[in-house]
Amino acid sequence: MTEEKENMPQSMIHPTAVIDPQAEIGPGVKIGPYAVIGPHVKIGAGTEVMAHVTIDGWTTIGENCRFFPSCSIGSEPQDLKYHGEKSYLIIGDRSVFREFVTVSVATGEGEETRIGNDCLFQACTHVAHNCVVGNHVIMSNCAGLAGHVTVEDRVVIGGIAGVHQFVKVGRNSMIGGLAKVVQDIPPYVIADGQPARVIGLNSVGLSRAGMSDEVRRELKKAFRILYRSGLNLGQAISEMEQELDSYEEVEHLLRFLRNAERGIMRGTKD
Repeated sequence: MTEEKENMPQSMIHPTAVIDPQAEIGPGVKIGPYAVIGPHVKIGAGTEVMAHVTIDGWTTIGENCRFFPSCSIGSEPQDLKYHGEKSYLIIGDRSVFREFVTVSVATGEGEETRIGNDCLFQACTHVAHNCVVGNHVIMSNCAGLAGHVTVEDRVVIGGIAGVHQFVKVGRNSMIGGLAKVVQDIPPYVIADGQPARVIGLNSVGLSRAGMSDEVRRELKKAFRILYRSGLNLGQAISEMEQELDSYEEVEHLLRFLRNAERGIMRGTKD
């Protein structure tokens, strides 16, 4: 045995846990009482699985994640189109899943549900089949993502908010509690209401993300063009292309708007 392997921390598994012999458990993993781990599960080093957690399906979990009691991870999707095909759930590193969180594998042969790094899923949140969730995403209690939703990096979703299937949520945006989201939310904005509308630029979030004054100034211009000028989406994109400096954040916003398949969420003054 190499010195590196000798120095690896040993996994700590409670005797009542039920772990399939085919499951791959990394070094330093903690598995609590009555947890159930399926045969196709891979758990990375340092991850903690607490009491009564079930992890099943073709699920791969990164390092140093935490699963609080009664999570259901990698279960079959709640989708009538699913018929037992081999599909996947892939979770990155350092994400936290609080009590009763549910995350499904994908619908469709070889398809994936994917979650990035450093996310927080508070109690009773739900991530449905074929969702793609970025890094540093926070979902507050009882919020839910329907199937095929894309959530970009550093999004905050308020409690009991619901996001319609196939919606895309742009990075550094914020969704208010109880919001009903049925259209794409552009990056960098705040959305709230039933149905939700864009109510402003996420200025606090942009500052906390470390964006420069110059970038924030250009994003404020973009917001005014998109939501205060009276232009339609195509006209607004053209105006932004001509008027705004070419920062990466601005280019990302323009790409998002060009590819908004469900139409973007409108503002309170539209």
